[in-house]
Amino acid sequence: MEDSSQGSFVTTINEVYESVCWGCGLNLVLPSYAPVFKCGWCGAITNQNPVKPETRSFGLRRIRDRCFVAILAVFMLFVICAGIWAAYPVVFSISLACGIFHSVVAVSLAISTLSTFTVVAFKCAGKPIDIVYGTHPGVGNGALNNYTFCHTCSKPKSPRAHHCRTCGMCVLDMDHHCPFIGNCVGAGNHKNFVAFLISAIISTSYASVMCMYSLTHILPPLENGAAYTSSHANSVSILRGVKSIVLAYISNDVFISLRGFVLLYLFVASVSVALGLSVLLWQQLSYIYEGKTYLSHLSSQGSEEDGEKSCGNLLTFFGCPLLIERHLPTIRNLRKRHKT
Repeated sequence: MEDSSQGSFVTTINEVYESVCWGCGLNLVLPSYAPVFKCGWCGAITNQNPVKPETRSFGLRRIRDRCFVAILAVFMLFVICAGIWAAYPVVFSISLACGIFHSVVAVSLAISTLSTFTVVAFKCAGKPIDIVYGTHPGVGNGALNNYTFCHTCSKPKSPRAHHCRTCGMCVLDMDHHCPFIGNCVGAGNHKNFVAFLISAIISTSYASVMCMYSLTHILPPLENGAAYTSSHANSVSILRGVKSIVLAYISNDVFISLRGFVLLYLFVASVSVALGLSVLLWQQLSYIYEGKTYLSHLSSQGSEEDGEKSCGNLLTFFGCPLLIERHLPTIRNLRKRHKT
């Protein structure tokens, strides 16, 4: 407001807010109150209204994970032991060489699956490196760009890290928390997790084939079997034939034996697990191909950010030689030329 008689002027001064950056410790003057702001020196992001960490159900989640790990370990041991007990007498009855060959294959797959499971369950998922923060002389310009502060761990958290409430720690490049291994899947064990999926899929597929092969030798031949095979190949006749075969086997006394029940259960369980793990493996490889993790995929939904889809992401993930990755652009250029 201006007073012309007195020759004086009255102006309004905007209120400023002062805050301290957790990254470099500098006092920052903000034009207005902001719950979240970024430091112009170190680049750290400060949240003045942090969410309080939830610690009530931490112990229950850990107990749940331990139960899942125990159940999965018992299931794998049951498949291995029950499969050897039920199937391999049939395999050895064919020939000694056949029995020895399949025994070596089964033991190799069992060792591979159990070892990869142990590694992915007990290996650190990816602990972020310790970094200097809180002092201006020790923190350089842009040294903490887009870093946030984890109030649960009381440590800086990089943009690639995510805090897991179940594990109670920040995990670098966290993909997800898997209760069946009782651990997170991150930068430290992501490769081991994919190796475990591949080994488990091969093992369960092999177990299903061996169980079905053993069932065909344990079950007696059906009466009037030629009538089923000579029927017309249409959907109705096939369904009726399958129904007749199932009812004939159920009514057979030999089918009710313990060995037959174990083989049938192992076949159904192995096929179900193999299908489920195959879907999970395909999902994991798709995210790796896109240069993302499961959490980064969820955070990028609805935004224009998109990772670079490249086979080089898969080669880098599995640690393939750089020589192969260098030839990928050449292969892509050849494909583009053929399309044009």
